[in-house]
Amino acid sequence: MMEHGGDWAGFQREYGGVPLDFSANVSPLGLPEGVREAVDRALGEAGWYPDPLCRVLREKLGACYGVPPEWILCGCGAADLIYRLAAVKRGGRALLTAPAFSEYENALALWGCQVSRFALREETGFAVTEDILSAVTPGLDLLFLCEPNNPTGRTTDRRLLDRILERCAQCGTLLAVDECFNDLLDDPEGHTLLSQLPRRENLLVLRAFTKSRGLAGLRLGYVLSRNRALLEAMEHAGPPWAVSGPAQAAGIAALEDGAYLPALQELVRRERPRLAAGLAALGCRVCPGEANYLLFYCGVPDLPRKLGERGVLLRDCSNYHGLYPGWYRAAVRGAEENGAFLNIMKEVL
Repeated sequence: MMEHGGDWAGFQREYGGVPLDFSANVSPLGLPEGVREAVDRALGEAGWYPDPLCRVLREKLGACYGVPPEWILCGCGAADLIYRLAAVKRGGRALLTAPAFSEYENALALWGCQVSRFALREETGFAVTEDILSAVTPGLDLLFLCEPNNPTGRTTDRRLLDRILERCAQCGTLLAVDECFNDLLDDPEGHTLLSQLPRRENLLVLRAFTKSRGLAGLRLGYVLSRNRALLEAMEHAGPPWAVSGPAQAAGIAALEDGAYLPALQELVRRERPRLAAGLAALGCRVCPGEANYLLFYCGVPDLPRKLGERGVLLRDCSNYHGLYPGWYRAAVRGAEENGAFLNIMKEVL
């Protein structure tokens, strides 16, 4: 089974045609026009090596977040940085929530880390509870938290996040917070730990241009931390020139586009409740997600195949730890696409 959504190429081979893709949590607004133009210009310099330090991009990101550029490391998507972090923590002990993004565990296993899981339970809405504090103990090297969590779409209460960060500091544990979907929450500022960066050496925040800026195919992510020794170790834990010239140009142009993100945020705020209500009306059990995707349970056998035959690609979540067959994740897309998806779901059900 494909571990992730967005396998449109596999869909084309099996069913033919371009799918109505609800399996990948990417922007339905597509690539911003200004970014497209910047990439076109950057192709003229593709015969040169890209800047290995992403200097201009890091300066732009630093200005955006109010931190020194030296606190930022860019990579070939968030996954590249996850694997670099795992390489730095090789052989150590790590704690993950379950379910959560599979690449955390894949990367840690590759580098011989001992992984424990903190179970997120349906009866508590798959939320992180304060019980996690007792799971953070001296000798734990790394705690990964996904905020909001993928695939559940749930965030952790901000006060609890601060307590988790404090507990990690007491135990000498690095807290790595994946905020790749933060910009698509209703209240992004209320859930981010970026304000804690100046005070916490044991905090690393992971972000990407993939979801909120429509750059999935260009592969561009970044981490922020005041721990410069950690960032330097991560930089050397993978190949150089990780970020191509066109990707750097795309990131710079995306940060300069002040209209794209607000338009996407408004679309998600409007369409997420509509999609959730539509799935619930069809008898699905919908997790109260807060981002641009919804986890739901539907007991219809072989649902992805039945949808595939009708041109829809859906994320099967049965391969997540803590979930089982019948759990699926649907991206929040535009009004027309969401309506088409719900109509096809009605046919199948």
